[in-house]
Amino acid sequence: MDQVTRGPFSAENFRARVAAQPLAHAADDYGDHRFNPGHPRLKLAKALRDAAVLIPVVDHGRDATVLLTKRAEKLRNHSGQVAFPGGTIDPTDPSPEAAALRETFEEIGLGQDRVEIIGRMPDYVSGSGYRIAPVLGIVRPDFSLTLNSEEVDAAFEVPLRFLMDPANHGRESRMWNDLEWVFYEMPYDGQRIWGVTAGIIRTLYERLYT
Repeated sequence: MDQVTRGPFSAENFRARVAAQPLAHAADDYGDHRFNPGHPRLKLAKALRDAAVLIPVVDHGRDATVLLTKRAEKLRNHSGQVAFPGGTIDPTDPSPEAAALRETFEEIGLGQDRVEIIGRMPDYVSGSGYRIAPVLGIVRPDFSLTLNSEEVDAAFEVPLRFLMDPANHGRESRMWNDLEWVFYEMPYDGQRIWGVTAGIIRTLYERLYT
């Protein structure tokens, strides 16, 4: 393996870091409750809805990127926010991995033949009532996307090097439902990466790059 593919922010290096970690598959909830432990929305464990997202690391040699989406402005929930491709796990989905791949194809047209699943992160509990399974995948760069305009306004790539740099992990807060919520924020090239998406990215950094 040459130095290009072995660089610290290459897809192959990412793969090696994932393989070296005892990644939990369930009941290891990270997320908003780390900063907001007393919020009632995070105590409704029985009401949580199961979802899965794909963390698509695109293999561009020495400098891999992460593929993100901007949710459609017309959506009722989380409209216009930057997100990983993904969504609710359906009863017909055999696994969170299958759900993440299905939702990714439905949202942005990225085929399963372009994605290699390499693991999962611990489930992430969000203040909006979801238990999210973050599925880790490496994407071959020779892909084309077809965006579902009902769900996604844009798709873009962010360097893994940028996302794994703690200097880019800001802390912010906002009022929601009469409660103050604290969250991470990672602005990049005019895009505001924050909330659940930034929280999952931060968890990825903490487990793999510290």
